[in-house]
Amino acid sequence: MVDKNVEYYDENADSFFSGSVNADMSYERDRFVELLPEHGHVLDAGCGSGRDSKAFMDLGFHVTAFDASKEMRKRASEYLGQEVLDMRFEDMDFHNEFDGVWACASLLHVPVDQLPKTMKKLNASLKDGGVIYASFKYGDGTKMRGSRRFSDFNEKSIVPLFEDAGFEIIFNDTGNDNRPGREAEMWVNAIGRKK
Repeated sequence: MVDKNVEYYDENADSFFSGSVNADMSYERDRFVELLPEHGHVLDAGCGSGRDSKAFMDLGFHVTAFDASKEMRKRASEYLGQEVLDMRFEDMDFHNEFDGVWACASLLHVPVDQLPKTMKKLNASLKDGGVIYASFKYGDGTKMRGSRRFSDFNEKSIVPLFEDAGFEIIFNDTGNDNRPGREAEMWVNAIGRKK
């Protein structure tokens, strides 16, 4: 099966890398990092350009990163100086390994009906008390944007997604896109702790 989302990132890897690698995610990252133990282990799930993995590594965290796009993995691996794993969310098989999961603008490509199972897998990947950050485009349900499919959420609909997977929500807010020229686009950001 051809995955149009992955195909998009393979075909547009250079422009996506350059358009996202310098986006300022420090506000969201700082909130997340405050909840992690020093030198903890972070899973960057769907790492894209590797921007956030690099920031976590620079702060002294051990980072495991994966992405489904071959071309994005190539660029991110080079940028990070370490291998980015060839993996999709459904292929994950981690158990009690990470202090934090960072899923920035990546879970939004998982079909809505598969998200509950995916969130439970992410919960299983975390150590007791571990935390997850996830962001979705603001909206409701499945949307097509060009050739890509998105699962949109808002500050209300994201709550059961987290809680049903065994997370207690710590932060849940909306904000604007951090990329230049995209400020009008809205996102929902949430951080949950494994119960």
